[in-house]
Amino acid sequence: MAGTTFKTNRKRRRISLGMAGIYVVLSAWALTTIYPLFWILMNSFKNKKIIRSDSFSLPIGDLFTLDNYRTAFNRVNILGAYRNSIVISLSVAGAVILFSGLAAYALMRYDFKLKGLLNSLVLAGMMFPAFATIIPVIRMMNVIGLANTNQVAKSLMAVILPQIAGNLSFAIVVLRGYIAGLPIELEEAAYVEGSNAFQLFFKVVMPLCKPSFATVGIFSFLWSYNDLFTQSFFLKTKPEYSVTVLLSLLTSQEGTNYGLMASSVSLIVFPLLIVYLFLQKYIVKGLTAGAVKG
Repeated sequence: MAGTTFKTNRKRRRISLGMAGIYVVLSAWALTTIYPLFWILMNSFKNKKIIRSDSFSLPIGDLFTLDNYRTAFNRVNILGAYRNSIVISLSVAGAVILFSGLAAYALMRYDFKLKGLLNSLVLAGMMFPAFATIIPVIRMMNVIGLANTNQVAKSLMAVILPQIAGNLSFAIVVLRGYIAGLPIELEEAAYVEGSNAFQLFFKVVMPLCKPSFATVGIFSFLWSYNDLFTQSFFLKTKPEYSVTVLLSLLTSQEGTNYGLMASSVSLIVFPLLIVYLFLQKYIVKGLTAGAVKG
């Protein structure tokens, strides 16, 4: 009995030491990720001359200044860039949720010709990077009159449409796995009550798939928000700039003004980090639920 207790205590101690090592490694890795963000935020409140001579001191007392943020709002028009990014990202997220949901539902619940081919095409759509299709995308946008018009609405639409197409395959795969795990008896009961296909989707399937739809919407929003590649081809004038395009231009034009760059990066990155921190549980829940039920 005493030997068994000793072995159990020894095993617990070994596990505790192992977990402690894991936490040490994870903490060190977290610091390498968090500290650069803290460094940027810290230097955004200091004069650019001080940043060059002492970039690691805290912005306390005489070192503290808001001039970088005043310059960012007055000279860079960061509010306009925010507006364009939010319009693009919300439009992409909403369209992806709707179209991918309908497509996933049709592929899971209906039998029709070429269904297998369509499923294969959905998977194949995840294999092609954006830069492999940008030339035909630009030509398509020119043909339908959305590119190079110097009109903000059309330029934003020229970004929104390719981003919707680029996110659909991933979204369909995620939603298809979740819908496959739903009990079909609920839909059959609603159909007996007189619901049509669209009512089944919007009143039965969507409420049951909220975690998975939230995951698709959040990922689509984040990918759209961070997509510099597509936006750099269609957003070429100041009224059209998004936050990613604006940050890229600041890097090239204001490369030595570290204070302005730090404040601009802070204004662009930290709101997104805050949103992600509040929504990360929905991302994890949606992905894990879909994986289990699929």
